[in-house]
Amino acid sequence: MGRTPVHVAMYSGGASSAYVAYLMVRKYGSENSILLFTDTLWEHEDNYRFMYDVAEYIGLEITTRVDGRTPEEVFEQTRFLGNSRLAKCSSELKVKQTVIFIEELRLKGYEPILYFGIGPHEKHRKDNLTEFYSHQALENVETRFPLIDLNLSDTDIKSIIENEWKIQLPAMYKEGFSHANCGGRCVRGGFNHYKHLYLTWPHKYREQEEMEEKIREMLGDVTILKKKDGTSLTLKKYREQIEQSLEDGEAPVEEEDSVPCVCVYA
Repeated sequence: MGRTPVHVAMYSGGASSAYVAYLMVRKYGSENSILLFTDTLWEHEDNYRFMYDVAEYIGLEITTRVDGRTPEEVFEQTRFLGNSRLAKCSSELKVKQTVIFIEELRLKGYEPILYFGIGPHEKHRKDNLTEFYSHQALENVETRFPLIDLNLSDTDIKSIIENEWKIQLPAMYKEGFSHANCGGRCVRGGFNHYKHLYLTWPHKYREQEEMEEKIREMLGDVTILKKKDGTSLTLKKYREQIEQSLEDGEAPVEEEDSVPCVCVYA
């Protein structure tokens, strides 16, 4: 006897995952749907308000899974500083918790189908995630990407949420961040992300800088930021460059941003 399908929205606290959850529940019903949120404990407080507002709007409670560690604690315990190319915080706090939840559902006789908030401008990530989740759990996991199928853009989704649902978007969007995960401290954010973090919330940048310095004392010459040519730059040095450029009346240095980590969708 086969397992009963259950539809699981990878609920990240961002607009795209919220709209995917809405589409999923509308198509399959709340009785066959789950909102799965894997909490890193670094999320901006307004993300929680947004997630609960959306959950109430679509009529489904949030299912939360939490490892209990912050990304900083993961870096310390694994002796590996997450950076713009590899983030163990994502694999430990997000992916592992998702895989555990998948197997819990299977033990109860359900077969989960995962829904991701990837838009049409990121079709290349669809194959990566499909391949990724075909190997993480004990058996292959089906993945779906409704926003690609419907050709819905980020702008369209945010407009629907604000103007039709009458739900205020997460504060981080209002502050100009491209995604709302980890309270701005995403280690895979890239140079432009960290420049924006410093200019918007310098205290948050300093928290990340202090964390990096602490872990450098443990592990040596490791950094969060990596340049396009493969060289590294500490957050302290990058802050000094930004401050110098502002003092000189010049635009802060630009660098190509990294691809967002899986946290944006998980």
